[in-house]
Amino acid sequence: MVNLTYTTNRILPTAEELPSSDETPVDNQLQNDIPNLLLSLLASIWADRDDWYFGVDMGIYYNPDEPAIVPDGFLAMGVKHDTGERGRLSYVLWEEQNIMPIFALEVVSERYNSEYEDKLADYQTLGILYYAIYNPLSGRRGRFKNRQRLEVYRLIAGKYELLPIENNRVWLPEIDLALGYEEGEHIAWQREWLYWYNASGDRYLTAEERAANAEIMAAQERLAKQQMQAIADQERQQKEKLATYLRSIGVDPETV
Repeated sequence: MVNLTYTTNRILPTAEELPSSDETPVDNQLQNDIPNLLLSLLASIWADRDDWYFGVDMGIYYNPDEPAIVPDGFLAMGVKHDTGERGRLSYVLWEEQNIMPIFALEVVSERYNSEYEDKLADYQTLGILYYAIYNPLSGRRGRFKNRQRLEVYRLIAGKYELLPIENNRVWLPEIDLALGYEEGEHIAWQREWLYWYNASGDRYLTAEERAANAEIMAAQERLAKQQMQAIADQERQQKEKLATYLRSIGVDPETV
């Protein structure tokens, strides 16, 4: 269990003085790619906001005498997104007005790393409101193949309770987004990904999808203009043919 207590009248270490990495490599590619996708989506969804931060494989320091906890991804709200050119080295609670992240994410490791036990207990003790576990091996193989693909827990009276999932999504009202999964393409990789959704259940698109949609719309607009121009040209040609015929029989086209 984590220890959240420490002497407040001491001089606390800064992020520069604390280790910025536990030097533990990620277990699989998805542990980086999935949180980074969620981060890139938030950067678009909340482009006009500067009151949030999403960390990927970054340490959360909750006690100067304890090692950091390092989720695959986490979201803090009510903190500065832009902290300067260098950015954050770690998320140090006493440098963030003791604002605890509201959301933590773990992607189940190929070599199981206690995502369902120890990490759940740690995030619960820290007081992180939501804890999400994504299990890419669900239904296929591994020790936890019978667990749900996505499990989202909410802290209720100090204990995590598993939230119901509907249409592969879970609504997180404090974040005003839903977290869910579906098949898609990201970084030229077709597979199942985690995404953010709005209150209507619509998925927020990736930058690549938005660009592709914009190109499709532009192509459709160009085609529509070409079709309108072709119709206009056809009408003009028909009028010219009619005028030529009328003149040939001695009729002034202007009088018709």
